[in-house]
Order: sequence, then C-alpha cells, then structure tokens
Amino acid sequence: MRTTRKGLFLRPRSLILQPETLCNLDCGYCYLPFRHERNTMPISVARAVADSIRPWVASRTVDLCWHGGEPLATGRDHLGSLIDAFAGLDVKHGVQTNATLIDKAWCDFFSEHDMYVGVSVDGWASDNTNRVDRGMRPAYDRIMRGIELLRSHGHEVFAIAVVSDPSPERARRLYSFAVDAGITSLGVNIEEQEGVNSSVRAHDRQSVEEFWSELLCAWKANPATRVRELDRALGYIREVMESDTGIRRERPFIDPLPTVAYDGSVTLISPELAGFSSDDGSFSSGNVLTDTLSEIIERSAADTPWISAFSRGVDGCERTCPYFDFCGGGHPANRYFEQGRMSGTETDYCRNSKIALFEGVLQGVQLDPVGTSNPEPQNSAR
Repeated sequence: MRTTRKGLFLRPRSLILQPETLCNLDCGYCYLPFRHERNTMPISVARAVADSIRPWVASRTVDLCWHGGEPLATGRDHLGSLIDAFAGLDVKHGVQTNATLIDKAWCDFFSEHDMYVGVSVDGWASDNTNRVDRGMRPAYDRIMRGIELLRSHGHEVFAIAVVSDPSPERARRLYSFAVDAGITSLGVNIEEQEGVNSSVRAHDRQSVEEFWSELLCAWKANPATRVRELDRALGYIREVMESDTGIRRERPFIDPLPTVAYDGSVTLISPELAGFSSDDGSFSSGNVLTDTLSEIIERSAADTPWISAFSRGVDGCERTCPYFDFCGGGHPANRYFEQGRMSGTETDYCRNSKIALFEGVLQGVQLDPVGTSNPEPQNSAR
C-alpha cells in the first residue's frame, strides 16, 4: 500500500462554514438533516476559525464559502458580524444561496464584502420541480428574481444545478437556460444518494454519457457559460495529450476541505457528512472551540477510523479503476450513503459524475473533424 497517513492531505485552500442550518425551502432531493431547525453560528466560532487560519493566510488566500441551510436566512446583521471576525485576513468570502431572499440590500451587502455568489438552480421552471418551499409552492420565480437582481447590480452568478434525469435533451435545456440567464459558470451535480436523500440513482450508463456529450456539444456551439465538469475533463484530456510520459496522481492529493458547522464541529473531505454519525460515532473530527483546524486535520489523518477506511478505499480504487488518475478515488459521503462503509470503491456517483463524464466528453472530442480535436474551442469568447 502506497498511502502514508502523514501524506494524506493537501494544504487546505478553502473552508465551508455553516452560519445557519435553517432553510426556507424544502427541496425534494436535499441531503441536509437540520434544514427545518434554526441553529445559528455564534461569533465565537467564527473567531476561532479566524484564529485557526491565521498561519495559512500568511502564504495564500483562503476561500471561505458560507453555506447552509440557507445562509441568507441568518440575516445580514449576523452574517456581517461573522464575516467581520476575519477582518484583516487574506480571505475571499462567498455564499451559496437559493437566491429567493435576495433583494437590493443583499446585493449591496455582497458588494460591500466583495463576495462571490453561488446560486442553486436546476434550469427552466419545468426542471425546478424539486425546488419548493415548505408549502410545496414552486421557488422558480423567486430564484430568477434573485438572479436578475444580482446581475443588475453587477454581480456574476455562479450556478450549481442538480440533474435527476440525465439525457441529451436535459443537457440542451440546461445549457440554454444557463446562457439565457447570464450564468457565468455552471456546476452540474447528477442527483446523489446521500444524507437524508435515500433515492437510488443508478442511471443507464449510455444515457448519462450522452448527457455529458450533448452538454459538451452545446457548450462548443456557444461557449458563453463555463461548465465546471467540462473544464475538469477537458483539462485532464489536454494534459494527457500534451504529456510524453502519461499522467499519474502523486500523493498527497486529497483536499481536507474542512466544513465548520454552526456549533464549531469540523467534518473533513465531504461537507455532506456534517451532522451525521455512523455506528462508530460522529463523522466530526473535532471542534474549533477546543482545537485549531491544523491540529484537527493532522490528528484526523492518523487517528480517525473512517478517514483511515476511506484512504484504504482510495488505495483500492487506485489498484482497480482505470479512471483513477482522472477521478482520484471518489468521495467518502457517496461510499457511506450508498454502501454503508468507507472502504468501498466504485459508487453510482463515480459512474454518473466521473466515468460517464469522462467517456461522454471523450466521445464529444473525438467527434471533431480530423485536425481540430483540441478540446479548447477556437473562440475568443470562451
């Protein structure tokens, strides 16, 4: 086994912070366990995080994404106080929101704090049927009003869409929506079985490959909106094409991606595990109110059973999966919620969002005429 626990994690570059567990929506595929409860992060937790990352920001900017629940549900005054705890530090603040609460005052708040804004939206109204409030009322019109307000106030919109029904037609609809809505960058998550969402997502492989291939075709025809997954796959393909020796992942390559919950508890690698426990105990690796993030990460790499089991699973992926150098071994949340263990290998998530993505994009690249198979579009608008 090549893995050494000391070499498990990359240097942290970003954090996810949960200012509020409450969400004003009740989306059908949501994985969050406490979205109907109001649990608010105290200022002391934000200050402890700020103290923890002080050594990190001496050499690099650290990305802080405020993610709920619905982070705007905590209110501007409180979110502003949490952000103020990081004053003077080299950090970049962002927020992932459902956009339904956005008004002019929020747009001004984002400008004042130089924040990037991620919006969760699945496409046109007919593709947003899962995004409803607690009265089962569609949220689409409110989401679009928020997006329009953001753009009218000069904010770029970085969208994340959940796709439950991957098909070529769904890919065309999604990309046309992103372009028409003025989305700067689009991330695509094939719906996953995780958290409180127990729906099994074992799609037909060919349909998923065709979804990704058609998404690539739509993007190449009009590369007005970047697509996160296409960037990753095309970047890898380009790297392989330009390499004389082949591509091989070298350890460490796992991002610890600490998620700090409202109460200061820290979950590593997979934000989707925050707030959950297995038969062996909580997935939390510690609390910033008692230990620094660096201490938690260092200790967890060596002493946390589920992380050790996950690492063994990554070793298994490396030995058996031909897509490993592209994928990197999948995510622990998908292994746990799909298989009930961390040491497993291939999951539905791997098949839908890694293997089918790679194969679908590769098919799209190969469809280019001979001599123009460079995956980068020849278009200055990209």
